[in-house]
Amino acid sequence: MRCAVVGGTGLIGSRVVRNLNDAGQEAVPHSRSTGLDVLTGAGVLEAFAGADVVVNLTNSPTFDGASLAFFRTSMGQLLAAAGRAGVGHFVILSIVGVDQVPELDYYRAKTLQEDLLKEGPMPYSIVRATQFMEFMDAVLSWTADEETVRLPDTPIQPVAAADVAATVAEIAAGPPVRGTVDLGGPDVFPLDDLGRITLASRGDERTVTTDVSAGMFGAVHGAVLTTGEGARIAPTRYTDWLQ
Repeated sequence: MRCAVVGGTGLIGSRVVRNLNDAGQEAVPHSRSTGLDVLTGAGVLEAFAGADVVVNLTNSPTFDGASLAFFRTSMGQLLAAAGRAGVGHFVILSIVGVDQVPELDYYRAKTLQEDLLKEGPMPYSIVRATQFMEFMDAVLSWTADEETVRLPDTPIQPVAAADVAATVAEIAAGPPVRGTVDLGGPDVFPLDDLGRITLASRGDERTVTTDVSAGMFGAVHGAVLTTGEGARIAPTRYTDWLQ
């Protein structure tokens, strides 16, 4: 089976390509560096020629309101090209609880991406993952100074990028789910505690202060970013990943 992996050189995409090829599939990475432009459509139809599956792992360059236009335009280009190329399965990676946080522009944009896929004629699969362990440094940086990091106590269920990639590759190699698969890590932490664990593991003496309005996750209410019944639970624990 031939898989065209759009965004196939990034954190998740490069691992998905490797996993698929290791499993005996033919996975080809595509990105701007290979001449693909998901906004203008340049190179997209050529990239999808002969593909049985398209895995779309592209991401908006910003988390603000411009992300809505990015996903609307890119999904339009990719879905149109996939239809013309006769692709039989379209896979995207999204976020657990993404439709429960309309206050965030980026989450509304990812919800739009899901809706565009669901509303089209293409057989599809959506993998929703919880927050990547690899993004914790970025989360800390949003509200940090030299002495203090401010974080809300939002429940977070961190998952390793390697586990996400393994699940995306598995779903891509199988029949279309025609629905959503949720994936999360094995443990749930309040985000402020997760910050303390992260800093302590590195000998960082900054203080984590609980601030329910701090950063992007201050807009999240309750445990909507954690998995529910029927979700897949990845094996890698955050404390093991830190080591």
